[in-house]
Amino acid sequence: MPLVGANQPQLIRSSQKDEYHQHCLRNNANEAFQTLAGSKRWLHWRKEIQLLSDLAYYGLTTFSGYQTLGEEYVSIIQVDPTLRRVPSRVRRGALVLLHSLFPYLLDKLLVCLENELEAGEESQGGGIRTAAVASPWSPGAWMRGWVRRAVGLLTEPQRRACVPAVLALQQGLSILHRVHVALFYISGAFYHLGKRTAGVSYLRVRGVTGDDGDVRSSYRLLGGISLMQLALTLALQLNNLRQRQRARQEWRQHRNLPSRSQSLDETDSPRASRCILCLEERRHSTSTPCGHLFCWECITEWCNTKTECPLCREKFQPPRLVYLRNY
Repeated sequence: MPLVGANQPQLIRSSQKDEYHQHCLRNNANEAFQTLAGSKRWLHWRKEIQLLSDLAYYGLTTFSGYQTLGEEYVSIIQVDPTLRRVPSRVRRGALVLLHSLFPYLLDKLLVCLENELEAGEESQGGGIRTAAVASPWSPGAWMRGWVRRAVGLLTEPQRRACVPAVLALQQGLSILHRVHVALFYISGAFYHLGKRTAGVSYLRVRGVTGDDGDVRSSYRLLGGISLMQLALTLALQLNNLRQRQRARQEWRQHRNLPSRSQSLDETDSPRASRCILCLEERRHSTSTPCGHLFCWECITEWCNTKTECPLCREKFQPPRLVYLRNY
């Protein structure tokens, strides 16, 4: 009797079982490291400990040619794109790296890049940038140094353009993951991006007790609903982007208007009319929904990266900013 491809419930249960055992292994490794090295060093190395735990788990199972505990739980085996042979050692090694190491490196790179760009904006805005004293053996020290050198080669306009690009890349990765999961619900082939990239799929070891057409149909419906929800989310995000562009155009129209704050008497308090973002006298005062006042240019630039009040951290949408005329 020919082997049949694994369906969606089997792959999901297998992944959940693997995540449970990985979580137990991570907890044991964290407790052992924290006991031996202390809490301070554990805080610096906790992500690397999780990475080593995942590499150890998949290295002893997938890379060694054995089933993982989740795959054994649901009786499925890995096969290469031909669906006739088990994956080669090279393919299994690539799968382990794509599934464990690549997400870690990508997350480190994006975090370091975002921090360096924000630090560059603070130093350009007059803030004092305090360099963190980090040991050369600290996690990600080499990546921070490489990113710092790369960002240092950029001009100020290029840095400003990179800040929204990094945020867009982070959102794009989240969208890519949601699209991948929706495609898995529809096709039932790959549950993880690493397996899709490496071309590793699954076959059932035990015989089929019945037709699973109804199960696959229900998951296809779920996949269609997921794609519709994702399309609606993208439409809302594009609408917010257009509103931000409209707010920026309004600022360009009003940036050359005379500011009443320039004609105030010296008796007015200079601190009350000062913008906390640029630390200068407010120009074209703009109010957030929570009532705090900023320069129009400062708060709109702030909203390009964070949709929250710089003072009280209250969340709001950029279209809710109120430009105060003749204030």
